[in-house]
Amino acid sequence: MNRRRGFVLAAGAVLALGMLPAAHAQQALPVVTVYKSPTCGCCGDWVKHMRASGFRVETHDMDDVTPIKRRYGVPGELSSCHTAIVGGYAIEGHVPAADIKRLLREGTKVKGLAVPGMVIGSPGMEQGPAQPYATIAFDGRGHRVFEQH
Repeated sequence: MNRRRGFVLAAGAVLALGMLPAAHAQQALPVVTVYKSPTCGCCGDWVKHMRASGFRVETHDMDDVTPIKRRYGVPGELSSCHTAIVGGYAIEGHVPAADIKRLLREGTKVKGLAVPGMVIGSPGMEQGPAQPYATIAFDGRGHRVFEQH
């Protein structure tokens, strides 16, 4: 076997086994589009969390994010300070990047995920002792716990 063919076979095995370096895996993540207040520091901290977790993030500062929440079907009782769109899903509030990656990987049939309010200890809200919270999956029929934290 010549050297070139050996390299091609080895590269194919790496791809087939999913052993790509983290940088390549991160490139596969979709862009997260965030709609937030221009003055909200915790929203900016959540954006940093998402970037540190490998997502590319675009931000849009808005004085009122309510129209975005309505457009993407975020229930009022699950509302938080910012709304993001990724892979066709609405992400409301301080949802951990790991939950979003799971949602994208599993292709769960929901409109989106939410962490209602501004829970201390959730990503972007790390000031003070962490409180337990749940990430909620929602759709047109209701909502359910997606993950406990």
